[in-house]
Amino acid sequence: QLQLAESGGGLVQAGGSLRLSCAASGRIFSLRAMGWYRQAPGKQRELVAVIISGGSTNYADSVKGRFTISWDNAKNTVYLQMNSLKPEDTAVYYCNVVVTAGLTSYWGQGTQVTVSS
Repeated sequence: QLQLAESGGGLVQAGGSLRLSCAASGRIFSLRAMGWYRQAPGKQRELVAVIISGGSTNYADSVKGRFTISWDNAKNTVYLQMNSLKPEDTAVYYCNVVVTAGLTSYWGQGTQVTVSS
């Protein structure tokens, strides 16, 4: 079994920055991808950013140029650096990990990010 521990959420003013972390532990053999999703009240969960083993990344259009995803392979940890935050970035942010074996997906418990105007 694989466990995910998220941290870094909180309250910040518009224009500010936050850094989210998600550390994977447990039965880790090979990770295929790590990413972040978010869900605002009354909305569907959406992809924010994903990084594939090998380094390729993909971002939602709404965060391009403001957010940066990175992966510390030695620590099995994915980071999301969020700059120039906007009130519309307010949501619960979820870490997602896909393992190579069977492409099984795991979710973190979520961390709240609130951006005040």
